[in-house]
Amino acid sequence: MSSLSDRLAAARREAAAQGKHAATPAADAALLAGVVDAASAPEAPAPAPAAPAAAAAAPAAPAPPAGEAGSDTRSAPGPLSSRAAAAAGDHRPGRRLAGNDTERLEDLKASVHGELIKQLGPHLYDAEMDQDELDQTVRSVLSEVLGAQDRPLSASDRARVTQEITDDILGYGPIDPYLRDPEVSEVMVNGHDDVWLEKDGRLVKAEAHFADEAHLRRTIDKIVSRIGRRVDESSPMVDARLPDGSRVNAIVPPLAIDGSALTIRKFSTDPLTVQDLINFGSFTPQTADFLDACVRGRLNVIVSGGTGAGKTTTLNVLSSFIPRDERIVTIEDAAELQLKQDHVVRLESRPANIEGKGAVTIRDLVRNSLRMRPDRIVVGEVRDASALDMLQAMNTGHDGSICTLHSNGPRDTLSRMETMVLMAGMELPIRAIREQVASAVDLIVHQTRFKDGSRRITHITEVERMEGDIITLQDIFVFDNSAGFDENGRILGRLRSTGLRPKFLEKLAYANVAVDPTIFRTERL
Repeated sequence: MSSLSDRLAAARREAAAQGKHAATPAADAALLAGVVDAASAPEAPAPAPAAPAAAAAAPAAPAPPAGEAGSDTRSAPGPLSSRAAAAAGDHRPGRRLAGNDTERLEDLKASVHGELIKQLGPHLYDAEMDQDELDQTVRSVLSEVLGAQDRPLSASDRARVTQEITDDILGYGPIDPYLRDPEVSEVMVNGHDDVWLEKDGRLVKAEAHFADEAHLRRTIDKIVSRIGRRVDESSPMVDARLPDGSRVNAIVPPLAIDGSALTIRKFSTDPLTVQDLINFGSFTPQTADFLDACVRGRLNVIVSGGTGAGKTTTLNVLSSFIPRDERIVTIEDAAELQLKQDHVVRLESRPANIEGKGAVTIRDLVRNSLRMRPDRIVVGEVRDASALDMLQAMNTGHDGSICTLHSNGPRDTLSRMETMVLMAGMELPIRAIREQVASAVDLIVHQTRFKDGSRRITHITEVERMEGDIITLQDIFVFDNSAGFDENGRILGRLRSTGLRPKFLEKLAYANVAVDPTIFRTERL
């Protein structure tokens, strides 16, 4: 018996003599398949070599047909034959259809997107054009461009391409559906191909992804440019907001090593109310009545808590207790508060321009607000030396001010306030700072985000007075977690009264605000 190489050489010579063989790897692989099959069935007649086209176009046949690749009629080729056919290039339509279809749609989308930009031009960024009018214009032109394409599209593919291009042009690309989804509370993009969502307080991975880093950067630029901000290598971090008030943070390379990161904390277009927070278990009806009285009685309140604990939502609810006949000045890094009162002046800080000039800080705005005849000053977040100016405002007749602050608890809230006052560089003694804090702040509302994703108020604490060098605190309501968790891991605790009555009840009475004393009975909760 001759060797496999001898048989292959003989098959080549025979095919060449008949004019059926071309010196290509695919043809050699097809010949090799026939030779191996014949070798494994020695009693069969010597197979005639298959034409390359026939071998490549036989997707479902287990063996070459008679008359084209010999008389081997076995049901399946051997393993080596399968590998040889694979080496020749598997062109079976079912194997790569999905990939080709996806690539075809991506190419079509890129082509239509470019044509749409070319036709619409500056209309896409015309600030005077109404959003509904722009939406209709884009969809009309998109329909015309798709109709002019010479590539056939099914109804489902056409709808998909239309929606994705519309999201890119009018919205925020692949994350736009999640921004419309009321069940999604946060969208986190960790690079163009890694998108995560927060649903019901838990993180889940999204199926969406951006085409590439440039696509993600275009989306970030669209968000920040609408409020006059910028993000680039010289200014690689930015805080911004969406038109509905949702908070946006973006950070780009070189600070973000694995690609640009975009975080969007969604705010409902219909702000949460007191009743919503009661239904969620954030606090009880009794504590809601108590906080209502504290705000109407013009107490200075600090809402504290960790990142994502719901401080801004609680601040929004507390601000809703402010009487409608008072002038409110809000100061924020990115305007998020959604107050419903009639007399509200909204101020927003401004970062430095590309030359490093023109920055307006929270501290500048707090100082300026004192000249605007405010009844209430509401600061979205105190995080720097503006704490000193906030204390000054609270101590100079601007009672009823409310702000938020990051901390781990009521005591830590005061410590952070001291630290931020020291950041002003005034070199004040600690005792003087603490006296200012004790005199200015009346109430601390501390909020916590628990492991199950729920956000609860855990402390409502009165700031009493100085005793020696220490500021004394008194808890009025404290979260009781003695009930533990249910079978789904959800916390069962609730706010309960400590039975202590706050000292500032006299101050509330002076403002003609009465508090039902039975609220402080422990047995009532």
